[in-house]
Amino acid sequence: MNATRAEDGPRRTGEPLRRISAAFERAGSEGRAAFVPYLTAGDPDSESTVALARCLDRAGADILELGVPFSDPIADGPVLQRAAVRALASGTTVDSVFEIARRIRRETSLALVLFTYLNPLLHYGFRRAARDARAAGFDGVLVTDLPPEEAPDYRPHLASAGLDTIFLVSPTSTLARMKAAARLSTGFLYVVSRSGITGARDALPAGLAETVRRARRCAPALPLAIGFGISTPDAAARAAALADGVVVGSALVGAAEEARRERQPAEEAVARLAGALASACRRDPGAKKLRA
Repeated sequence: MNATRAEDGPRRTGEPLRRISAAFERAGSEGRAAFVPYLTAGDPDSESTVALARCLDRAGADILELGVPFSDPIADGPVLQRAAVRALASGTTVDSVFEIARRIRRETSLALVLFTYLNPLLHYGFRRAARDARAAGFDGVLVTDLPPEEAPDYRPHLASAGLDTIFLVSPTSTLARMKAAARLSTGFLYVVSRSGITGARDALPAGLAETVRRARRCAPALPLAIGFGISTPDAAARAAALADGVVVGSALVGAAEEARRERQPAEEAVARLAGALASACRRDPGAKKLRA
C-alpha cells in the first residue's frame, strides 16, 4: 500500500506529523473506531514483524503499536512475555526496532506508536531515543511505566522531536491521575480495560463503561482507545461502542505464535483475526458512541 498521505509531507523538527490524529479522524468519519493492533518488534525476527505489519495494514488497521522487547515486562501477560523472549533471543535492540519501523513506514500507511518500558530508553539515551524514533518514522510514544508525576523529566524530549505522547489510565486511576494523564497526552489517551497484566480475556469487565466515562470527562477533546484483554470481534465491537479506538495485542501475537507452532503461515492466521477485528470496529449506524 502507498504510505504517502497529505500529512506525511516535510515537517520542521518538533512539528507533530499528525498521523495519529488523522487516523482517528478518518475512522470517525467512516463510522468506526480506529483499529490499533500491537506487535512485539523482532518476534521472532525483523522480517516477520514487517510482514505482519503489511498484513495488518491490508486488514484495515489504522495505527500500529510496535513494542520494544524488554527482559522484565511487568505489565505483560504470558503471550507477550514469550514474544519478548523470542525477540531478544533473535538479537533485537532499540536500534533494531527503529530499523523495523523505517521499513514499516516505507511499506505501509500505518501510524506508528513506539510502545516501550522506560528502562530501554534510558539505556539508549532518552533525548537520542526521541530523535531517532522520529527519524525512524514513529508518530508517538507510549511508555508503559512512566507515571504522569515523572513525565516532566522526559516528555519535553518527545515533544521537541514532534512525537505525540500517550499515557495510560485504568479503572483504579484517581481523578487527579486521570486529569494529569489527559493533560500530558497528545495522540490519544489509552484506557486500560482492567487492572492487571495484558492478555486475552473472554469478556470485557462490567465497569468498563464507567471507566470510559471518567476518562472522557477528563479528556473531552482527546481520542480514547481501550486496550488490555480485547481478543474477539464481539469484545472489539463492545469496545468500539464506548471509545474512539480499540487496541488488540495478545490475541494477534498469540495467533501468530500458534500458527508457527503448527507450521502454518502466521500472516494468514493474523490476517483472518485482524480482518474480523477491524470489521467489528465498525459501529451500528444507529448507535452513538458513549459520551459523558
